[in-house]
Amino acid sequence: MTISFNGAPDSAFASHASGHRARTVFPIIGVPVKATAALLVLACTCANAADSQKPASLERFAWLSGSWVLDDGSRRVEEIWSAPATDMLIGMSRTLRAGKTASFEFLRIVARDDGVFYVAQPRGKPPVEFRLQSLDEMQAVFVNPGHADHLRRIVYRRNVDGTLTATIEGVDGGKSFAEDYVYRRAAAHKNEP
Repeated sequence: MTISFNGAPDSAFASHASGHRARTVFPIIGVPVKATAALLVLACTCANAADSQKPASLERFAWLSGSWVLDDGSRRVEEIWSAPATDMLIGMSRTLRAGKTASFEFLRIVARDDGVFYVAQPRGKPPVEFRLQSLDEMQAVFVNPGHADHLRRIVYRRNVDGTLTATIEGVDGGKSFAEDYVYRRAAAHKNEP
């Protein structure tokens, strides 16, 4: 037998002796079953909502790891990404023209409490953040529509042929643009003495 919070003896599945409609209580704590069920549904809903707002696991970016190269004859662009840690991937990019560095960029993909961000530092300038908008097994989309620079969207897409396409999109001089960089995996690098 349990005691309901109103102090009357009650069985978990029996009605009161008064003849009124039975009030089923949860054994031991005396909380009505309907209220308990409602609380459980609310708790599960809140937990699911919290889970859906958690940042994406950076393990899902493992396909980006490694060395990538684009060589179109006039320039060579190298992009290198570390394996994902729980909080960050670190990358770098450099563009070579005639064997000399024409530009470089420090890159990060960072998981924080407020989301996942692509952080770019072209030529070592202050960081610019692009929030992860969508991620699946083949593509990651990062956006920063209010960015003062001309870049608004960065997309990394894993292609079925094993290449990687990085697309930058934005507005330059009032006109929209999109530029694709199609990389292939770089051959294993051998250090020479």
